[in-house]
Amino acid sequence: MRRTRYGPFGTIGGMSETLQSLVPGMAIPFGGTKVTHVSPELADAFVTGDRLVIVQDTGALLHIPASEGSIAETAVSAAIDAFSHMGTVSDEAITAFYEAFAQRLESDDSFAPIAEANEADIASAQERGRTTTRLELSATMRSDMISGLRTWAGVQSLRNQVEETIEHDGWKVDQVTSGLGVVGFVFEGRPNVFADATGVLRSGNTVVFRIGSDALGTAKAIVEHALEPALADAGLPAGAVSLVASAAHAAGWALFSDSRLALAVARGSGAAVSQLGSVARQAGIPVSLHGTGGAWIVAAPDADVDVFAEAVYNSLDRKVCNTLNTCCIVADRASDLVPAFLAALDRAGERRGAKTKLHVVADHADQIPDAWYAEVPIGRAEGDVVEPQTSTLLWEDLGDEWEWEASPEVSLAIVDSVDHAVDLFNTLSPRFAASLVSQDADQHRRFFERIDAPFVGNGFTRWVDGQYALDRPELGLSNWEFGRLFGRGGVLSGDSVFTVRSRVTQTDPNIGR
Repeated sequence: MRRTRYGPFGTIGGMSETLQSLVPGMAIPFGGTKVTHVSPELADAFVTGDRLVIVQDTGALLHIPASEGSIAETAVSAAIDAFSHMGTVSDEAITAFYEAFAQRLESDDSFAPIAEANEADIASAQERGRTTTRLELSATMRSDMISGLRTWAGVQSLRNQVEETIEHDGWKVDQVTSGLGVVGFVFEGRPNVFADATGVLRSGNTVVFRIGSDALGTAKAIVEHALEPALADAGLPAGAVSLVASAAHAAGWALFSDSRLALAVARGSGAAVSQLGSVARQAGIPVSLHGTGGAWIVAAPDADVDVFAEAVYNSLDRKVCNTLNTCCIVADRASDLVPAFLAALDRAGERRGAKTKLHVVADHADQIPDAWYAEVPIGRAEGDVVEPQTSTLLWEDLGDEWEWEASPEVSLAIVDSVDHAVDLFNTLSPRFAASLVSQDADQHRRFFERIDAPFVGNGFTRWVDGQYALDRPELGLSNWEFGRLFGRGGVLSGDSVFTVRSRVTQTDPNIGR
């Protein structure tokens, strides 16, 4: 029987013709029972050598020009070659890489061209009306990157660690940790993620990443002036960390459809991350997605007013995935907890010099004072927009995540019970982070047992962070939108990307089956 061979992008050698062109209106089946059609624009743009990926979840047709596919393929090939050498690289050399990388970011001389590139990226983004909140490589971000790299330098290596030994008469089996392979990493335009991404080297992997187009200039400068020199100084293979140097989304699609990846990691906006995850799954690549977030706080019947108010306030300092998004207050306590909630929102807005934006389930609109429905300036990405401070929403919209800029933005629901809130969370949210404010230990136990989330707490939600909570720079925080995770925690860090190999040592040569 002939063995089917697959190329780097899943092309079946010798068993099908190559797609040469597309025709407007051409029917493309997907999902087993559905059909989508080629648009005139796609048909006109597609030429021989390009690739077409059909997202089986949605029917979206993704056009990957040959040039973008080549950029991604070259980067993965370099990482594959580097991984073949990582087994002979010493732990000391990997430590030296992190220290050399940190020193180059710390040096004003080598950092100067990086800062210049970042300023150009910021100016370009502003000209295009893009937000630059996460793009700016500030002194704090620079310090955090350096600190993260030195954290990895100080972490004990997990490579070749014997997790378990099973003894038999005349032989034994060691379960040994080992590098997983090439990790593909696509993330939003935050330069500090560089330090997070290189963490996978500590466990013996290599990495290929693509950064959001807004930060591409900064990324190229970091690679040229800090990362690649650090790899060379430490004697690590040149392709151990590779950048897909393209601003096109197609380069990310090409990367995540390369079946040579051992793991595909994506973080950023929910829709983009979901699409990338679909592309990777179709290529048979395990995925770790970190897109949709938004934390929930539930106030129980015995919630302390001050504890509840502080939990709300301290969960709204800035918008990230673990920011408070939805608050549920039990009906029995609405009379005193709703005013405390609104006061905490006011404080959170004042801290940022902005008004807050509230969305309340329409059934409970009368729980909000009339003054909160007045039109006020709300700080959006495009600037202040005058709109009602409070809007109503449907129950089924409680899971919508608010991507806010200056003005903290949250949803509120009055629920029958804590169990009612848990049911709403498990049904509507991406199942990410949840907190219960209660003084009852049994209530907390039941909450933990019933809530379908990887991150559960009893106060503010912003603790959900690998560096903050576990002293590990993270690649991302996983939600359970696509189900619980197999064999690892919700915080994906560089040293948690590994496989387990079995090694047998035979002392009796006469053993047989």
